[in-house]
Amino acid sequence: MAINSADIEAIVKQVLQGMSTGTAGSAAVTGAIPKTAKVAMLTGLEKMEIKEFPIPELGDGDILVKVEGCGVCGTDAHEYKRDPFGLIPVALGHEGTGEIVKMGKNVKKDSAGKDLKVGDKVVTCMIFKDNPDITMFDLNKQNVGGADVYGLLPDDEVHLNGWFSDYIIVREGSTVFNVSDLDLDSRILIEPCAVLIHAVERAKTTGILRFNSRVVVQGCGPIGLICIAVLRTMGIENITAVDGEQKRLDFALQMGATKTVNFKDHKGIEALAGAVEASFGGYLADFAFQCTGSPVAHANIYKFIRNGGGLCELGFFINGGDATINPHFDICSKEITTVGSWVYTLRDYATTFDFLKRAKGIGLPIEKLITHKFPLEEINEAFVTNLKMEGLKIAVVNK
Repeated sequence: MAINSADIEAIVKQVLQGMSTGTAGSAAVTGAIPKTAKVAMLTGLEKMEIKEFPIPELGDGDILVKVEGCGVCGTDAHEYKRDPFGLIPVALGHEGTGEIVKMGKNVKKDSAGKDLKVGDKVVTCMIFKDNPDITMFDLNKQNVGGADVYGLLPDDEVHLNGWFSDYIIVREGSTVFNVSDLDLDSRILIEPCAVLIHAVERAKTTGILRFNSRVVVQGCGPIGLICIAVLRTMGIENITAVDGEQKRLDFALQMGATKTVNFKDHKGIEALAGAVEASFGGYLADFAFQCTGSPVAHANIYKFIRNGGGLCELGFFINGGDATINPHFDICSKEITTVGSWVYTLRDYATTFDFLKRAKGIGLPIEKLITHKFPLEEINEAFVTNLKMEGLKIAVVNK
């Protein structure tokens, strides 16, 4: 197509205008920004609909991101089936990432102090509330469970609130990180990996988890598998994975586990505990991570841990019911040190970027966690695949 002098003049004018408003290069990098965005809205139980909404003008502290992909989380699946948070209608998706296509004039740096510009790849962590304890550097002082998160926001007049869309508006006051040095699959996995970075940091506070610890990880869904990978990148090599699906156990070995135990091969908790003990050469675990949402699994895991050992429970992101344990035998007489873990801190989120690079550096196939990819138009199929547990991490990826 021929370009005449009038076209050239218009292009130059557009670029110069962008330079003066902090959006220089947006047209060259991404092409024209559409007037509307497609959003996958949960409008009823097990019913996602593609809606189209106008893209509003940005505020001076806002960022418009063209979505590249978003993972389907277990929390999304719970909302899809039961709406436990009472959010319907809602734009879901909180494991997302994309490319900046436009920025407000006040946006200069990300939440870690890195420069931001149009064309950078980003992820979000949370939207700050009026809580001074949630800061970048408070380490494990407080997690982000009380903050707002994109993909779990009540619907409003903007609508571009979740990552299951083709555009999202990152509002002023949000946390945003420049992750342009990571590939798309790694960026989609940042949020679930941050959950495990936080869990391992919580475990370390017990003083029990060390390089030479014998560690059992119960549950080999995405969370348990990432847990194994985080432990392996820390140099912990004596890891036993417990699950009931052999394919997941086989993948656990690729992620850094040294032994596996299929609970379906053992009748009763005593036999199962014996198999875990045998996997460590006749010793019980020094430390255990409980990564399932099963109360029975929680009750069982105490039997895998030695006297004076430790436990991190991170499997219950929603109310999964009560677990029955014997406090004397399971906790007191064994002097088990237990920590709970839920979500992450901002520092954990930033640490995750280095974990992903380290995991790849030592040859762990992190990207293989994403077993299925669906276009936005097939998001209901993506959720059904997740609920059927036909893969590991399911993702919605825009072409």
